[in-house]
Amino acid sequence: MVKNMDQLHNRILLSPDQIPKNWLNIAPFLPSKPYPLLLPNGKPAPAEAMMRMFPVGCVMQAVSQEEFIPIPQEIREALAMNARPTPLHRAFRLEKALGLDSDKQKIYYKNESVSPTGSHKANTAIPQAYYAKQDKLKGLTTETGAGQWGAALSMAGGIYGLDIKVFQVRISYQQKPGRVVMISNYGASIVPSPSNMTASGRQFYDKDPNHPGSLGIAISEAVEMALSDPGYKYSLGSVVDFVCLHQTVIGQEAQIQLEMAGDKADVVIGCVGGGSNFAGIMFPFMKDKLTGKDPNVDIIAAEPMAAPKLSKGVYEWDFGDSAHQAPIVKMYTLGSSFIPAPVHAGGLRYHGAAPLVSLLQKHNKMRSVALHQRKIIESGILFSKTECILPAPESCHAIAVAIDEALAAKDKNEKKTILFNLSGHGHFDTAAYKAHMDGKLEDYEYPESEVQKALKDLPNINEKELGL
Repeated sequence: MVKNMDQLHNRILLSPDQIPKNWLNIAPFLPSKPYPLLLPNGKPAPAEAMMRMFPVGCVMQAVSQEEFIPIPQEIREALAMNARPTPLHRAFRLEKALGLDSDKQKIYYKNESVSPTGSHKANTAIPQAYYAKQDKLKGLTTETGAGQWGAALSMAGGIYGLDIKVFQVRISYQQKPGRVVMISNYGASIVPSPSNMTASGRQFYDKDPNHPGSLGIAISEAVEMALSDPGYKYSLGSVVDFVCLHQTVIGQEAQIQLEMAGDKADVVIGCVGGGSNFAGIMFPFMKDKLTGKDPNVDIIAAEPMAAPKLSKGVYEWDFGDSAHQAPIVKMYTLGSSFIPAPVHAGGLRYHGAAPLVSLLQKHNKMRSVALHQRKIIESGILFSKTECILPAPESCHAIAVAIDEALAAKDKNEKKTILFNLSGHGHFDTAAYKAHMDGKLEDYEYPESEVQKALKDLPNINEKELGL
């Protein structure tokens, strides 16, 4: 056991043979039964329909009720090549800058930025590519916001010899040219969305070739392209159950590392776009909360004021994309026609939250906090100065909440151990920091009137008729 960690050696490392051997499935422990996916026509989605869209192995995992799902050795080896297990850091220098009592208020972060592509996304990109190869596919199509997911899937496609086609939200494509280069370098094709390559994209592109785009539109384009060619399937980097499952290697490792440090998390934090990195860090802790092993752990989702689906959205059935080609899911949503402002938290601008995360929010097993972008960037700058890592704007949301929780505990003279997921680095996101330095970064709160307008397009689903 590592106790009284040396402040000059603040990392807790695991060896590659300690990569989890199983993914943790939260489904058996949920307070109520998860809702099924529905087809765009509102009918329950049979497994065969989902297998036409997603790799077969992934669909089988999504419907499983087993607590543990074995990770194939080939996937574990590929994860090791992508820097798993990742280090857990004690943020000593950040604690000192905040004036915390290091014996009472502690901040840890799981460092997913060490992956070759710079984020947690490889944790699911590798399994999805592996199962696509098992299906003997030619390739996969996908969308990406900030570009972290597109980069990870492109990298995984290279490992398994798959052709990857990426639709990137146009404003992010313009803001982050480095991601475009990285994705192209891995051998994938990438186009800004909306594009004129699909019918769903042309609905927006023909009206405005400079449309900023949204993840909902990019998803529509990727789904349409996948369904038009039997050699391709669609790959999603967040939201759906099997993606959240794949990410649980993060939280499982963190639990082992905290035990090595002689600590236990009182608070677990992650930023939320669709919900993948948040689910990854918190599901193992949520299992302990739901089973009574650790009933008081406080689990917090951090999201932008510009896309506050958990804070301002509604828990309803909604389409996963703008063109209504993807499945309908029960989730917290701002409406599938939601078009986010071009704020810098590109990966958090999705209109909905993962169904499993949404269900836990609905049952009050977790809580959410929405933040303005100036505050989160200021938190990221402090983190850079103290911990020497430039965080992605998305990750800055988790950092900001961790700082707030630590300062609140300090004011009350409480003992509190805080864990957050550093989902990725910000090496391709310097425009956000430059805008702040130039005084051009503006706060933006999504108007309630726009929320209500978008919610008018929700599908009319009769749960009683469906036997739900």
